[in-house]
Amino acid sequence: MSDQPPATSRATFLSLPLGSRVVVRYRIPGGATDVLGELTRMSATECDVLARSGVLVTVVLANIVAAKAVPPPPVRRPGRRDD
Repeated sequence: MSDQPPATSRATFLSLPLGSRVVVRYRIPGGATDVLGELTRMSATECDVLARSGVLVTVVLANIVAAKAVPPPPVRRPGRRDD
């Protein structure tokens, strides 16, 4: 039995509002890859996720292995100063 929580169901993922922060694992030639970012578009056949790096990734829904909404990134703490 895996320690990982189950991925969100397909219906739940498809119903997420645009602007949700998501992680999507999808098949590519030779394996699978992930994208983490903001869900910016959803159609009947594909979705777009805007990664923090600014890259817009289009994922074919039929290639999705797992996907779910994730919480916002943690707030960065200011660096320590040595006085």
